[in-house]
Amino acid sequence: MSIIYDLIIKNGNCFTGKGFEELDIGIRNNKILKVGIIPKENGDNVVNAKGLHVIPGAIDTQVHFREPGNPDKEDLESGSKAAVLGGITAIFEMPNTNPTTDNFERFNDKLKRAKGRMYCNYAFYFGATENNLDLIKRVETLEGCCGVKMFVGSSTGTLLVKKNEAIEAIIKTSPKVVAIHSEDDDLLQIKKKLIKEGDVRTHSIWRDVEVAITSTKKVVKFANKHHKKIHILHVSSKDEMVFLKDNKKYVTVETTPQFLTLFAPDCYEQLGTLAQMNPPIRSKEHHDALWVGLLNGTVDVLGSDHAPHTLTEKKKKYPESPSGLTGVQTMLPLMLDHVNNRRLSLEKLVELISINPCRIFGIKNRGQIKENFIADLTLIDMNLNFEITNKWIASRCGWTAFDGKKIKGMPVATIINGNVASLDMQIIDKKFGDKLIF
Repeated sequence: MSIIYDLIIKNGNCFTGKGFEELDIGIRNNKILKVGIIPKENGDNVVNAKGLHVIPGAIDTQVHFREPGNPDKEDLESGSKAAVLGGITAIFEMPNTNPTTDNFERFNDKLKRAKGRMYCNYAFYFGATENNLDLIKRVETLEGCCGVKMFVGSSTGTLLVKKNEAIEAIIKTSPKVVAIHSEDDDLLQIKKKLIKEGDVRTHSIWRDVEVAITSTKKVVKFANKHHKKIHILHVSSKDEMVFLKDNKKYVTVETTPQFLTLFAPDCYEQLGTLAQMNPPIRSKEHHDALWVGLLNGTVDVLGSDHAPHTLTEKKKKYPESPSGLTGVQTMLPLMLDHVNNRRLSLEKLVELISINPCRIFGIKNRGQIKENFIADLTLIDMNLNFEITNKWIASRCGWTAFDGKKIKGMPVATIINGNVASLDMQIIDKKFGDKLIF
């Protein structure tokens, strides 16, 4: 019998769009050629997925890989390796690097840096400033661009759009989805007096709910006014989730596994500044409300907000300690543990990390296990018990806030562009990543 397929995934419990069914997947020339029953003799490269769940490749739509500028924290190579080990087949990388990705020359520099160096697929955000509106108008044809990122509140790096007229103009003008870090900068500056030196618990008192909801109501008003799509990143509060539930005509919503797994004050008492991020991890009331929003459909996407810093930096006295947690490698494992704890279904998780990123951002030919789609797949062992440790983390910074956490359910293999990129939780030392097409 002639060889038909470059790769066959045999006997996996495959996500069909309606549920899971034991099927084989035949892959040729990077694409899914057949989903059904395939004799193993039809390919000389076979992965036995018996007992595993096979889902469309998981996508992390918010990572900070720190290149260029801070290779001691992360670079495109190390960050993408961590992604693949965490079951992630594609990432969207943020523009608050050094220098910032706010013109075409710097954007294309990132594409050149990524080519041939990344283990997973990739796209980059174009950074909004108060002075680059003419460039934002032209990002629609920018290859490898997933959207425009706008910081309306100060966070890591120098990107900031503070004036209301500039915020509105960017939302009105951008031909691509505008993804927004939504904290009101005027309030952030006024409330700085609430910071207590050495007490990281005051992080969520300074960057409080008022800071978040004031900004979110404002950017939603602009989106509604101009009938333009915005994507609100790392939503952290009950107030926002309640408001957004009834204001989704032009708005999509992200939250993070950190917010769904940790809550204050416990996280600060246990982890100190390792739990510090922007916007902050809030109290149990907000944690519970985010779960309600996830289950009722308010939340569209999960993003890790992977934002590495060195341990030396993170252990500085608050507020000199920088904000940001690692997350690209732990996002899917943490959420699989929540599935096993019956907080959500695996089908719902697939919607959040595989289907919706493709739908919202317009990624072509991915996000489904379907013939003629690109063969990006994540293979999962729902019964595997695992302990997350710093030693396991592939990120350059080498730490996780979840060090020592025992979970059940792990990604064990990734298929990227039809190639086995990791198998049995071990990286294949070849880089199969390519830029996403929108």
